Amino acid sequence: MAANLGLRGKSVLALLVACLLALIPASLIGWKAVDEVRRHFATAYAEQYTLLQMQRITAPVSRELALSRRFANSVVTREWLRQPEDPERRERFFAEAEGFRQQFGSNAYFIIDHATHDYYFADQRDAEPSPRYRLDAGESQDAWYFAAMASTSTYNIDVSHDRKLDRSMLWVNVKVRDNGELLGLAGGALDLENYLSRVIRTGAPGLTSMIVDPRGILQAHPDQSRLALGSNSHPFEADSQQHIQSLVDNAQQREALRQAMQAVVRRPGDIRGLEVEIDGEHRLLSVGYVPELQWLLVTTLDMQAAPLFEGRWFWPLLGALLLTLAILTGAFAYAAHRLILSPLKRLTLSAQAITHGDYSLPLPAERHDEIGELSQAFSHMARQVEDHTRNLASQVRERTHELETAHTAMAVAHKQLGDSIQYASIIQRAILPDAQLRQHLGADHAILWKPRDTVGGDFYVFRATPSGYLIGVIDCAGHGVPGALMTMLARAIIDNAIAHEGADDPAAILNEIDHQSRQLLPEAQLPSSIATNMDIGLAWVEPNAGRLTYAGAKLDLYASDGHHVDCIKGSKRALGHRRPIRYSNRHVPIHPGWSYYLCSDGFLDQAGGEHGFGFGNRRFERLLTTLAAEALDDQIKAFGSALDDYRGDHPQRDDITLLIFCVTSAGDEPPSSPLSPSQT
Repeated sequence: MAANLGLRGKSVLALLVACLLALIPASLIGWKAVDEVRRHFATAYAEQYTLLQMQRITAPVSRELALSRRFANSVVTREWLRQPEDPERRERFFAEAEGFRQQFGSNAYFIIDHATHDYYFADQRDAEPSPRYRLDAGESQDAWYFAAMASTSTYNIDVSHDRKLDRSMLWVNVKVRDNGELLGLAGGALDLENYLSRVIRTGAPGLTSMIVDPRGILQAHPDQSRLALGSNSHPFEADSQQHIQSLVDNAQQREALRQAMQAVVRRPGDIRGLEVEIDGEHRLLSVGYVPELQWLLVTTLDMQAAPLFEGRWFWPLLGALLLTLAILTGAFAYAAHRLILSPLKRLTLSAQAITHGDYSLPLPAERHDEIGELSQAFSHMARQVEDHTRNLASQVRERTHELETAHTAMAVAHKQLGDSIQYASIIQRAILPDAQLRQHLGADHAILWKPRDTVGGDFYVFRATPSGYLIGVIDCAGHGVPGALMTMLARAIIDNAIAHEGADDPAAILNEIDHQSRQLLPEAQLPSSIATNMDIGLAWVEPNAGRLTYAGAKLDLYASDGHHVDCIKGSKRALGHRRPIRYSNRHVPIHPGWSYYLCSDGFLDQAGGEHGFGFGNRRFERLLTTLAAEALDDQIKAFGSALDDYRGDHPQRDDITLLIFCVTSAGDEPPSSPLSPSQT
């Protein structure tokens, strides 16, 4: 019996050990699942909170903009700016301006008389209706006003410190116009310190909000010592501790943060999240962009401090882990959705509805936590905006209907135009001899063809015969649709000229093209503003004879072996010039291993660099020396990269074509000098 009890005890012990061993992986799997759920809800919580904070940033500005437009468009305002010295108009204006001042968010307004440049400002501290100072175009601190008046925008939002008034404000600048004439600039202002403190102050545990500009300089942070005061006026004075990147420990994470900031700037409305280490602690970071203010809102979430998940109840119920895990996970999901995500979603939907003029959505104001307080404040703001908006509702509806009608018509026209241009691009690409070049030259050619628009005025030609081939680049006057139409006409003329003169005489082809284009487009029947000239470079290549014949109209042929650069000059006059000339051939021997280059002026004239100068022939020739010994495909990639690096932020000025070819077989005895041109 004792033996049976011993065996039973051992069996129980073995079963207990087996259960414990089975619970270890189950516990690990369950904990991993709970941790993944926690991360999911933490990410959603951080993103929704960031969206809510962005709405808190934009809502006061939207209200201030609506009031500023009413203030600037007021008949009383325009009448006074017409005759500012009229006592009756002056008294009537300042009486109405005082009413607007009491409605503005910080009880402050300003107005500038464009005729005299007098600057008026009034707030709670000083509401005296008199000029504070006079703007001077020669002073750098007043340059903002003259730039704003010269722009085409009807309003702009500026965050700056007025040193003469000693006030840091968010200014809403709206132009005052009367029958198209600029009378001045007017609007409201929000106290910057109060405005930013409302955004970064939060009672939500574990959450920290920061505001940075697109350069990463901190504009609002709980730690005031990290702020770069005056960084908008002096962007290079901010030290490294005043950048958002200085908070992140890991260099790879700093690069990920920089990419996330760039992504949300390109796509406003998106929220990007990533995990980072800040001061040695793990944080969930969310980034959003406010385009109206050109600010980024960065929110960090400490998942340990935030009320996202309570795991203390997990351990006492370890014996029933597999069952309770599903129940508690579902309960947590329901609680998080009901207590956090659902109210935040309702706030987000309400904010979006308010921006469209719908104030009927209810807010969760009955709660007594931070979300309830925020909902009450948001509801109060919504009622105020609704009161001010109701007075303008009929006028806004009428103008909105007109704008929607015009927008619909413009959208239809834009789509039709876009479809037509895309179709034109397909047609234009069909005339390019890419298939023939691949068939006859293969790896012995490479092309960089970049129209400025979807279609362009550059194209290239190729015609192979048993004794050689004709290759060339054509740059028609104009770009976009006009240039593309010119390419179609030019291609037809060139094909006719080659059929008439043969492919082995480039100069005769140029003369025939010039003759036919003058007949088709007589100068006397065209307006003086329309250009029909063409820059052309044609090369007839005879590989077995080891000879190349070139003729050009304002295009030169370059050649290089990586050590020397030679240039076969074309004529200085384009085809279709008002003073016609006879074009002539230049014969040069072919040197195997050299690369030959035909380039339109769009490449050489592309603006870039520090001063916006053109790329230029010297820089182009240095590239030839550097790249000529490499494979042609690698050369094209290097040319494209070099041009993009030089261009930087400058727009593409013209259509760009670069054609490179080389000759793998030549005559039996190649000459010692590869380019010794003779002219016929």
